[in-house]
Amino acid sequence: MKKRVLSSILAGVLAVSVFAGCGSKTEDNSQAADNSTTPATEAAAEESTEAAGGTVESKGTIKVAASATPHAEILAAAKPILAEQGWDLEVTEFDDYVLPNEVVESGEMDANYFQHVPYLDSFNEEKGTHLVEVGKIHYEPFGIYPGTKSSLDDIADGDVIAVPNDTTNEARALLLLQDNGIITLKDGAGLEATVNDIAENPYNVEIQELAAESVARVADEVAYVVLNGNYALQAGFSVAKDALAYEKSDSEAAKTYVNVIVVKEGNENNEGVKALVDVLKSDEIKKFINDTYDGAVIPFEE
Repeated sequence: MKKRVLSSILAGVLAVSVFAGCGSKTEDNSQAADNSTTPATEAAAEESTEAAGGTVESKGTIKVAASATPHAEILAAAKPILAEQGWDLEVTEFDDYVLPNEVVESGEMDANYFQHVPYLDSFNEEKGTHLVEVGKIHYEPFGIYPGTKSSLDDIADGDVIAVPNDTTNEARALLLLQDNGIITLKDGAGLEATVNDIAENPYNVEIQELAAESVARVADEVAYVVLNGNYALQAGFSVAKDALAYEKSDSEAAKTYVNVIVVKEGNENNEGVKALVDVLKSDEIKKFINDTYDGAVIPFEE
């Protein structure tokens, strides 16, 4: 589902690890940024130009770093709305979770959109950066999806369940399994839970810990897989149609792992960023998210 957003694309060191939604360990690997644009991207740019109609007074450019799916796609939908207000939105896509923060810290870009606050806090602590959240936009619910079994009612002794192995996403997966009566975690394990925190395992399930991007690939080898929103999308799963269970909007995880707009400390009142946040929280963008992602991405309601 990758769509490329019209922008001036930075070349950089890129690495894939999930998000954002995103929560993942910080790591640096090398790839090249993709400078291509898609017809949809070009159409969005044309639409924004038409919306501006050459009559709207320019207020400036908003430069945003983003992950491709769903963040850059959501920003593409926001671009023509911002153009009507006089703002030119430039989006640069990244495939890692390090560079988008570094370019905001350096002042090269105004904001980024790819992460949740726990990852942001961890990054600031590890890297000594000064980044802050200025807008809560959406969350990507974790879901339990079919592997070799198509119903949780069919769970049996010794079944294998694949989950992401990074700290944040593994905890969310285990909490979802607990919410559905498959395991019980130790009191207080919460959002830092690991397999070592499993207190009760009535079905003697085996938790198979894999890199987040690999979980969906073993669906035909295990009873169930637990995926977050963007990897479910990439694997062709629909939260609404395929998930056997998923995080609800009032869950601790949904509130904690909402994806946010981030700026460098001191730029919280940047007029362009404030306009961006307002548009991303607008009814038009909420409708776009609901119509486009079939429950894999959900607008966050305060």
